[in-house]
Amino acid sequence: MGIIGWIILGLLAGGIAKMLLPGRDPGGLIGTTLIGIAGAFIGGWLSARFLDRPVEKHFFDLYTWGAAIAGSLVLLVAYRILFGNSRD
Repeated sequence: MGIIGWIILGLLAGGIAKMLLPGRDPGGLIGTTLIGIAGAFIGGWLSARFLDRPVEKHFFDLYTWGAAIAGSLVLLVAYRILFGNSRD
């Protein structure tokens, strides 16, 4: 998957994660994309490490999307735990 694929995957996965976990979180379009891309890496690592299921490098693979969304959710929860209500 090329860099454009990672950016699109990151934007969509970050957006889905923000819809599943609503609240005041960092960033707009760029922040959401960065959360999604980092979430894809974290989700892929968690999947390979603990589930013994490496993520494929295909854009339309269901496990790639699941790992990206799950990793983005982990990042959003970690952000809320670390920074709490600092955006009030």
